[in-house]
Amino acid sequence: MAAAAAIGGRARGLSAPNPNVGALIVSDGRIVGRGWCQPGGRPHAEAMALAEAGAKSRGATCYTTLEPCAHASPRGPACSALLIAAGVARVVGGMIDPDPRTAGAGYARLRAAGIAVTDGVLADVCAATMEGFLTRQRLGRPHVTLKLALSLDGCIALADGSSRWITGAAARAHAHVERARAEMIVVGRGTLTADAPRLDVRLDGLEGRSPRRAVLSRDPPPDGWEGLPAPAAIAALDGVDHLLVEGGAGAAAAFLAEDLVDRLLLYRAPIVIGDGRPAVDAIGLTDLSDAHGRWRLRDARALGSDRIEVYERQRS
Repeated sequence: MAAAAAIGGRARGLSAPNPNVGALIVSDGRIVGRGWCQPGGRPHAEAMALAEAGAKSRGATCYTTLEPCAHASPRGPACSALLIAAGVARVVGGMIDPDPRTAGAGYARLRAAGIAVTDGVLADVCAATMEGFLTRQRLGRPHVTLKLALSLDGCIALADGSSRWITGAAARAHAHVERARAEMIVVGRGTLTADAPRLDVRLDGLEGRSPRRAVLSRDPPPDGWEGLPAPAAIAALDGVDHLLVEGGAGAAAAFLAEDLVDRLLLYRAPIVIGDGRPAVDAIGLTDLSDAHGRWRLRDARALGSDRIEVYERQRS
């Protein structure tokens, strides 16, 4: 299941509005088919894995990070039906699909066909790989990551706005991987005007995964950009399950003030700026106690001379 979750990660930023599922077909202890949800959502992971396995699917076990879908679609057959037709003997799932069109019906169809089903294997790991889809299902909006490149004293630029480069090459490369895993990047109008950022992916082999670009502003966006009049407008974005907020203390504050940030990505450089520009503008906090208990450290590591810290929002 860990391997299935890892290959499902290949589809992150590409499969929306469908989840970035990963699937493996295992026969006699050997992997004979691999699949991950393809760009735009089709083929599904199970369909891809079954196609690779071919006749070896009969009597095999399918490991899939999400319950196989049960609902009919004009874009392709239900994965539960494909697994039955292929003659698999067992399905091991990571978690039940929260989509009400499936939501347990996929497992029920498999069991009715005599296929053994085990659910809940590495559920937390599987959920982490599909956090965009799951956030859309639960909260009706994309999963939002706020990325900040900071000095040790919490500045994102000199007082005159100069910010290239606070972090080193390794941290910047990591940030480009994060771009490749999102469907859209958002910056504030001030950042767009001052920096004219490209917001593309500049890593060999990943150039084609540059996400859509949006500016947080009520003014008309420039050519090649989309407009986002307010943070809450992300709920109406089509084909966006992973949103990366990259630029500007104002944009950062706007999303934090609306409690729309699910993940904080902090790159800290070993420098002290002093009288620089703060990372975040006012967010309406009036009582320090309200700031506690909101964020949990998920990961921390060195990136060259810099350090990355990843926090996730604690929600009930």
